Amino acid sequence: MRPNTLGLQMKELPGPIFEEVPVGVTFLKKILSKSKSNKEVLYRLSVLFLTFLAYVAYHASRKPISIVKNSKDFLDCSSDKNQCHSWISEIDGKPEDEARTLLGLLDTTYLVSYAFFMFISGFIAERVDLRVFLAFGMMGSGLFTFLFGFAYFAGIHSIWYLIIIQVIGGMFQTTGWPGVVTVMANWFGKGKRGLIMGIWNSHTSIGNILGALLAGAFVNENWGLSFAIPGLLISLVGILIYLFLITEPSAVGITAPKQGNRPLTPSSSAIQVSPENSTKHLDALTPVGLSKSTSSSRLIDSAYESDSDNVYMLQKEGKAIGFVDALKIPGVVEFSLCLFFAKLVSYTFLFWLPNYISSTSGFDAKSSATLSTFFDVGGIIGGVIAGVISDKSGMSATTCAGMLIAAIPTMFLYQVLQGFWCPMAQVGGLPILNDCYFLNVVFLVFTGLLVNGPYALITTAVSAELGTHKSLQNSGKALATVTAIIDGTGSIGAAVGPFMAGWLAGDGNWDTVFTMLMVADVFALLLLARLMKHEVRRCWRRRFSF
Repeated sequence: MRPNTLGLQMKELPGPIFEEVPVGVTFLKKILSKSKSNKEVLYRLSVLFLTFLAYVAYHASRKPISIVKNSKDFLDCSSDKNQCHSWISEIDGKPEDEARTLLGLLDTTYLVSYAFFMFISGFIAERVDLRVFLAFGMMGSGLFTFLFGFAYFAGIHSIWYLIIIQVIGGMFQTTGWPGVVTVMANWFGKGKRGLIMGIWNSHTSIGNILGALLAGAFVNENWGLSFAIPGLLISLVGILIYLFLITEPSAVGITAPKQGNRPLTPSSSAIQVSPENSTKHLDALTPVGLSKSTSSSRLIDSAYESDSDNVYMLQKEGKAIGFVDALKIPGVVEFSLCLFFAKLVSYTFLFWLPNYISSTSGFDAKSSATLSTFFDVGGIIGGVIAGVISDKSGMSATTCAGMLIAAIPTMFLYQVLQGFWCPMAQVGGLPILNDCYFLNVVFLVFTGLLVNGPYALITTAVSAELGTHKSLQNSGKALATVTAIIDGTGSIGAAVGPFMAGWLAGDGNWDTVFTMLMVADVFALLLLARLMKHEVRRCWRRRFSF
């Protein structure tokens, strides 16, 4: 041990400790051994592609229930609203309002399970091999997605069978988000994080679109295949993850990018310093080397904390953070509660939009599913726009607030458009492609953009920034827990929203559902008030200080 100019104790350690290299990567390394290509770029691209593909598959396997429950084979109240016909024996013969409430239990049990196990998954993800964790979760998700569709092939009509499948399936689905966000943060530094995460987060909407199209292709003839095909897809992607995903740069001898306020080194318990490069490392630890990024990292590092918080320490990287300590990170509580309401709105659209379209326009299940995908097209655009604005301004809370404010009148106008101004028409369940249809498409895109923009930003770039906050110098493994807290809290809202929608729309009155969604956005906005005040004050000081 020898002291340095900062008064910190630093160890000289042996060479880096490498992680196990996946079997598929070992094979590819032999093939590419004589290639002149930049290996690091290829590794980063592979991580970007595989994590993107993984979450596309996760969301594609979640979407079928929102399509299938809209089919007449699953629930039909068109002939007599006081006596519906349903595949599920406990719902068959019930009046429409009671039938929709019971059907909403399938969404609610899945989402409550997802929210509960998300906190546990974040805790586990920090302590296991993420490649195995993700592959196991994807295979389990695929199995239970298939087993839901198996009810059609086996003639199982019990709601309790379907509820058990949803609970266990929700548990396996929680492996996805803490895993992929942590892997991404391991490989990509802070620069342009909002933009990178915004583009990468389009996997959510693309997965929804893919899931809607796959489920919609079979829903009118064989709804069992609407689950079986997405279940097979996520299982196959899980095999790819196991064979090829490299979760840590150190596994292939690459130095990790800068996280938080220090550069990370390959999986060692302390920063390694040799006599010839000690000066370089010491410079990186000075206040200059620890200067804030010009991207959204400025939000996390200086907007929410006191000026006296200027102590930087080198501690053991491998120590995982506790749940209570994660809650103490500035911004975690506010963004978590904001996501509760933002995700309530987003998931109500995810699970009930096809049903709303069918109920108000008379479209069949396949046509309703196809039209609903334009909401997710808007979600892709919204995630990218939110990330770019956050990167340019360094004001993530204000970016979210601006989109939440605009989303409120947009949702109102979308509801009024279909209900009064320009209702869509159909013939035999198929839409008439007139001006009203295309105007509906435009409003769906804008609604998806403004609803999913804040949701995407909080669950990706903001979560990653909070998980590498400078107060975590003693923990290099906090990201999975922080991500799980934020997304888990949001998932509680995601469970509440669809349940309330099923209950409120039971009599076919959707006005109260849209009122609930607009009120939820108001609460999300209020929860960001303190963070916005800090951001605006910091921006004002930076602009007018000389």
